[in-house]
Amino acid sequence: MSSDEGRISEQNRDTSESQVSVYINLDGAADYSVNTGSKMLDHLLDQLGRHGGFDLKILSESTNDPDGHHVAEDTGIVLGRAFSEALGDRKGIRRMGNATVPLDEALSMVAVDLGGRGYSVFDMEFSTPMIGDLRSELVGHVLESFAREAKINLHVRILSGSNDHHIAEATFKALAKSLDFAVQIDPRFDDIAPSTKGTLTK
Repeated sequence: MSSDEGRISEQNRDTSESQVSVYINLDGAADYSVNTGSKMLDHLLDQLGRHGGFDLKILSESTNDPDGHHVAEDTGIVLGRAFSEALGDRKGIRRMGNATVPLDEALSMVAVDLGGRGYSVFDMEFSTPMIGDLRSELVGHVLESFAREAKINLHVRILSGSNDHHIAEATFKALAKSLDFAVQIDPRFDDIAPSTKGTLTK
């Protein structure tokens, strides 16, 4: 929803497995706080606030989650829904964005299209089952859940890397920079949907 303070959304999801609340302001100033119960997942999601420039508050708690899967997935779901609502009718946005970000030996390329269709493709592999306290397979699962619920097209390609932490962190930084550009309002098309269909929400 748009307001004088920015494009803002607050979303909550309460199930028998987890409770998740997300606040996002796409026009914020990188005021972020993330607590998911996983220090590694917190670290990755922090990148969206810091490098995307979004105000972002995430609180995720587990009720019945033995391996972190439910909290990771549900956090991606709620974050995606909040992101989509904050975009509103998506008029005037640049819509597409991409970034290639290095972190030491790792190099991650991310491209996004905020075109209203949830889809994701990942060329991303990890060599270890865990990255800190996060199962490595959940990195892609969080991103997939986010893309589906945010109704965006997300492509991730790892160009190089041997350290799984570096690969994951570079990916979230690249996602942040891609989203930062894509959500910006293009002053030439302030009230026009960036689509030949005339809409991105139908």
